[in-house]
Amino acid sequence: MMNGPRQTKILNPKFAMLLEELRWRGLIHQTTDDANLAAWLAERPRTLYAGFDPTAPSLHVGHLLPLLMLRRFQRSGHKPIAVVGGATGMIGDPSGKSQERNLLSREDLARNVAALREQMRQFLDFDAGSHSAELVNNFDWVGPMSYLEFLRDIGKNFPVNVMLAKDSVKSRLGRDDTGLSYTEFSYMLLQAYDFVYLFDKYNCELQVGGSDQWGNITAGIDLARRMRGVPLHGLTCPLLTKSDGSKMGKTESGTLWLAANRTSPYQFYQYWIRVEDADVGKCLRMLTSLSREEIERLDTAREADAAKRDSQRRLAEEMTRLVHGEPGLAAAQRATDIFYGAEISDLNDTQLDEIFADVPSQQLRRNVLNADGGLLIVDALVAAGLAKSKGDARRTTQQGGAYVNNRRIESVEARLTTGDLASETVMVLRSGKKNYALLRFE
Repeated sequence: MMNGPRQTKILNPKFAMLLEELRWRGLIHQTTDDANLAAWLAERPRTLYAGFDPTAPSLHVGHLLPLLMLRRFQRSGHKPIAVVGGATGMIGDPSGKSQERNLLSREDLARNVAALREQMRQFLDFDAGSHSAELVNNFDWVGPMSYLEFLRDIGKNFPVNVMLAKDSVKSRLGRDDTGLSYTEFSYMLLQAYDFVYLFDKYNCELQVGGSDQWGNITAGIDLARRMRGVPLHGLTCPLLTKSDGSKMGKTESGTLWLAANRTSPYQFYQYWIRVEDADVGKCLRMLTSLSREEIERLDTAREADAAKRDSQRRLAEEMTRLVHGEPGLAAAQRATDIFYGAEISDLNDTQLDEIFADVPSQQLRRNVLNADGGLLIVDALVAAGLAKSKGDARRTTQQGGAYVNNRRIESVEARLTTGDLASETVMVLRSGKKNYALLRFE
C-alpha cells in the first residue's frame, strides 16, 4: 500500500514549488508516485532524463514539451539528461504508431543525431555547475552489447505477459491489417535499459516524456527494480493537441520543425499568431515561461476583446525567440510587417517566397524591364492579374491604390526597371490594401 505524503526538509524553495507550477500549467498527465513525488523532489537535486528518437535531422514542435520539461527542471536546480536514441532510433518506437516505420541507415542516423545534439544546446544549459545538462547517445552503451548479453542480462528480466499488456503492444496486435514485428517488440527492452544505464552512471532517478511514453517509462522502472533493486520514478506530460483533438504543430505544408532551414522563423511565427482562441491559453501555459500573472492578464484581455489577438502575438514572440533567438524573431516580425504593408527592400527570393507563399505569381522575361525605359505600371498590374484591363489599372493607380514593393506609385506613366526588383528576380505588386501578386523576371 502506498504511504501518505512524507515530511521532508526542503533544501531549495524551487524544488517544492516545481510540481505545483507544472500542475498549474497543465504539464502533468501521470506520475508513478503522485502522493510522494513533490516531497521526493524537494529533498535534494535530482537527475532526470528524456529520450528523443533521431528520425529526422531536426526536432519538431511535438518534441518541445519533454524538452522544455527538462529545461524547467534544470532551472529549478535539477540535472537534466537528453538522450538521443542512436540505438533505439534504428528500431523505431511503436508507441502511438499504426504501422512499422521505415528503418534508417546508420549514416542517416548519425547525421540526425549530430543535428539534434546542436539543437538541444539552444534549450539546455551545459555550463551550470553541478546541474549542467548532459547530452548522450544510447548507441554508445547499446551498440557494443552482444545479442547473447542482451538476452541474458536484460531479456530474462522482462516477463512477456507484462509486455503484452502494454497499450502500445496491445493496440498493434489487435489490428488485422498490420501486426508488430519482433524488432519493434524489442524496442521497449532497449529503452528500459537506458534508464538502468543512466541510473548506474549518473544516478538518474526520474524519466519524463509524453503521455504516449508511459508504457516505456514504467518498463524502465520495473527493469531497474529487477536488476538493481532500486525505486525509480516517472512523469509524463500531455501530448500537445488542439481543442479538437488533432496534433498541434501540423500545417497544410507539413510538420512544424525547429530547424530554420525546414521551417523558417517567419513560418514558425505565423503558426503561433494563427492559433485559435480556444488553444492559445493552453499554449501560453505549457510552452512559455511567462509568469502566472501575465498569462492570467492575457486571459482576461482575450475574454474582453479576442479580436486584438494579444495572446497570440505574445505567444508567437515567446516561441520564436525561444527557438530562433532574437535575430529570428526580428526577421519574422519584419516579414510580418511587410505582408501588412511595410516597404520591401534587401530581401532575397527565398525570403519573399516564404512571406508570399500563398500569393499568385506570374513570370515575365527580364528584358521587359530594360526595353523602352521599363515596364509601365499599368501593364505590370494587368500582367500580375491585379487589374482586368489597362483602364482598370489606370483607375487603380490614379486613386492611389497601386503599389510596388509596398511603395505607392503616383503616376500612370511610371515605368518599372531592374531597380524596382525587391530581390534577385521578384517584384511585389499590390492593389489596394490586401491584394498582392508577384512578378518574377527570369
